[in-house]
Amino acid sequence: MTEQRPREPLPAPSDDEAGEFLALLHTALHAVRREAHEHLGPVGTTPGQFRMLRFLARCEAPCRLGAVATALDVAPRSVTSKVDDAERAGLVRRIPDPDDRRATLVELTPRGRETVDQVGAVRSSSAGSLLARLGDADRRALLRLLRAVAGGPSA
Repeated sequence: MTEQRPREPLPAPSDDEAGEFLALLHTALHAVRREAHEHLGPVGTTPGQFRMLRFLARCEAPCRLGAVATALDVAPRSVTSKVDDAERAGLVRRIPDPDDRRATLVELTPRGRETVDQVGAVRSSSAGSLLARLGDADRRALLRLLRAVAGGPSA
């Protein structure tokens, strides 16, 4: 068995590289948000609300608002206003928690599920159009590098 030597630490990025990284990331995210806003507006939802709806669509059962806030890493007050808006639009419904009469659960309505499906298809198409600017090898490299920067598996 061969003994493995510890890896040499990677050199720290220069201030110029860090600044360029942040500027490029900001520009790319702005393009994504702009496309999302253009496509989500006609559906009647916002990126933040869609994120909540998508989370609820992945839940096996109705969720407490606090659990939604934790999963989305936002303040509970923010989730309450998103649920209020989505409820008025018929996308979610509140139901009493059978285990705690003081608590409320939230779940998607059939219309909410349709919205998640519709917006999901539009978003995939939108992200696809941005990624289409790159060749296959560059797309794979970009995704691999973003996984590494985000702390996920880079393979």
